[in-house]
Amino acid sequence: MITDPIATLLGSWSSNLNGYSIFFRIVLSVLLSSLIGWERSSKRHSAGFRTFMVVTLSGTVVMLVDLYINSTFGGQFFILSAMAIVSAARIATRTLYFSSRNQIMGLTTSVSLWGSCILGLAIGAGLYTITAITFFTMLLCLSKLPYLEFFLKNRSNHFEIHLELKNSLNLQNFVSTIRKLGLTIDAIEMNPAYANSGLSVYSIAISISNEELKKYKTHKEIIEALSTLDYIYHIEEI
Repeated sequence: MITDPIATLLGSWSSNLNGYSIFFRIVLSVLLSSLIGWERSSKRHSAGFRTFMVVTLSGTVVMLVDLYINSTFGGQFFILSAMAIVSAARIATRTLYFSSRNQIMGLTTSVSLWGSCILGLAIGAGLYTITAITFFTMLLCLSKLPYLEFFLKNRSNHFEIHLELKNSLNLQNFVSTIRKLGLTIDAIEMNPAYANSGLSVYSIAISISNEELKKYKTHKEIIEALSTLDYIYHIEEI
């Protein structure tokens, strides 16, 4: 039998199902989930502080109920916990939406909610070491890895831009300029959200085919150069 190092340090009370351990696990669940929720809400995401607390707390309570039922009636079934994971996944999908630029938004928040439910189950089961490792890894991924993701993305040979032209007739000029720069257009999609705005708005997937651009130019520098064209109203990476 594998022993939990943190539970060993806390004492035998933390491993058994009793009033003290139940209270401790619920408080721990609220504390850790509030930190994850705070990180999400501080970046103005759809699911924030309270949502993460409720989802994680629900996972903890469900696991405690499963443990109580199994210990009372002599079973090894965790039906409620399994249902909680499925329910959390369904709730998490509700945070997904399409932006006006045809991007799927809320993916990270969605999987974070699902992960928080699983974290709650681990807390409810008294797996404190797994809980600690998972919590700090999740918090690190959510708060620090976006900077690394942005760094790598800015140096990729493929990127997508949101382009607003003053006139639809300028699209041909833009395509010609892109080709002269050594870039390749992979896909062009007109954005219907701006249909009556007077602008011609497109989502364009671009690949860097020029070897010199691959070595020395980032996406930001390329977009800044394109923004100087007088027929472009606005351009940015998406």
